[in-house]
This record gives sequence, structure tokens and C-alpha cells, in this order.
Amino acid sequence: MNDSVSEATTGEGTADAVVEPDDDPAAPAPLNVARTATGHPDVDAALDRLADADHLATDGHVEVYEDVHRGLRDALTALDARPGPPAPPTPYSTRS
Repeated sequence: MNDSVSEATTGEGTADAVVEPDDDPAAPAPLNVARTATGHPDVDAALDRLADADHLATDGHVEVYEDVHRGLRDALTALDARPGPPAPPTPYSTRS
């Protein structure tokens, strides 16, 4: 037999080649980034959703990020839709 045959192909030492899920560098891992509350419930809920990405593989992050982006965009749109203070009265009549 050829000396260059690996142990994996002969069946010897294959148990050592198995990587435990906790030791897998490609496994999802939390970033542990601290998030400070903003005081706006809609914004805080969207930012809290980012924690869901900590437990997903990289290809699952897109869905979470798009959902957070949508939530933040909706919160900003809601700010624009709020009625502001009434316009001040005009000091003169607009009639000619």
C-alpha cells in the first residue's frame, strides 16, 4: 500500500478529526455588543431583534438585518407622520 494514504481514508484516527460544535470557529457566536435603550419603544424593539442574528449562521443574518432596517424605517416614517404644532396665525389678511 502507498505510504501517502492518510489516516482518514484508512479509518484510523477519524474520531480525532471530528470538530465539536463548541470548538467550530465557523459556528454562530454572539458578538456581545452592548445595546443602549433609546427610549423609543419601536426603535428599541428593532435593535433588540439584532440579538437574533447571534444564533444564526451568516446566511441567516440578511433576513434579520432587513427586518431591523424595515422597523427603523417605519419608526422614522411614523415621526414624520405625527401632527406638529398648529401653524401660527397670519398677522394680516390675505384678501386684496
